[in-house]
Amino acid sequence: MIKASTYPKIQYISQGDTLAEQLQNIRQALDAGADWIQIRWKQPKDVAFLKFCTAVKNHCASYQAICLLNDHVDTARATDVDGVHLGLTDMPVDDARALLGADKIIGGTANTVADILQRIEERCDYIGLGPWRFTSTKQKLSPILGLEGFTQIMQYLQQLAKDVPPIYAIGGIQLEDIPTLHGLGIHGVAVSTLITEQPQHITSIKSILQ
Repeated sequence: MIKASTYPKIQYISQGDTLAEQLQNIRQALDAGADWIQIRWKQPKDVAFLKFCTAVKNHCASYQAICLLNDHVDTARATDVDGVHLGLTDMPVDDARALLGADKIIGGTANTVADILQRIEERCDYIGLGPWRFTSTKQKLSPILGLEGFTQIMQYLQQLAKDVPPIYAIGGIQLEDIPTLHGLGIHGVAVSTLITEQPQHITSIKSILQ
């Protein structure tokens, strides 16, 4: 059984080759109505990155938007953002929870039913399921699920005799995919390129997912 959630329906995963580009893209997403930002920065961390995260956190607060970091639990703790998203090979959820506290949001990536069951046991607050299709924004991409994979997993979860955290579809999602994913029972979507290139689509996505 998939739990209802008050979490926003869209996560914007930040994109940009420089911190300045990332900040610009995040600002335009917030201006267009984004209410959940996940900062993804896979390059080396430094003092500039710490200042960037603090700036994004403050921007999000002014828009009453959630601000999470992809991985980088130490930076999340230092900047007091709202939480983290952890990949399957990132820090264990229990360790992150011990560092960040019970009030922070911790999400986790999943690619299979086994991954989802692991995330449930780890008490993740939400699960990012994917990839839906190929995406160049993520290195070391897990096997692509597509419609068949998503359908099988979502049907299994709806019949599961335990609570399942909200499911966010992720991976190369386009606007025309949203109605199909909504019909499968996902809670929301986590998108990067679509919103970076066309932030005005946020309104349409929210409308479809209501």
